[in-house]
Amino acid sequence: MDDSLTALAGIIQIAVAPVFLLAGIAGFLNVMSGRLGRIVDRARVVERRVSTLTDTGKLERSSRELRTLWRRVTIINWSIGMCTASALMVCVVVVGLFAGDFWSVHIETFVVVTFVLAMLLLIAALLLLIKEVQLATRVLVAGQEYTD
Repeated sequence: MDDSLTALAGIIQIAVAPVFLLAGIAGFLNVMSGRLGRIVDRARVVERRVSTLTDTGKLERSSRELRTLWRRVTIINWSIGMCTASALMVCVVVVGLFAGDFWSVHIETFVVVTFVLAMLLLIAALLLLIKEVQLATRVLVAGQEYTD
């Protein structure tokens, strides 16, 4: 019994790092969800404006902004999906660590592959977040946003 408790304590120590990673991923998801909400709110405002505009110049600027906003929505949605998939892979790693020890199965390769996949998905999510932020910044710098 003492050996099994020692082994369990070792697995818990190993599983702590992925759990901290989950906390970090949750923070990223919170940031991205906030950005998505702001983009959607802005898109609704611009959509209402487009339906009332008659000036073709203002209509074109607003339509361009709307297209850009929906492009940003698509990018941030992909980022959220990749980040969520990364979190799921980290959860699989933790479950794999405990299941492998409990059933005495050698799943080292599975755990390593799953963890690497989690990191690759997180990298992709962060790259998409950077792309969305750059797009938002580029639009503002170019002066494409139109306000009444």
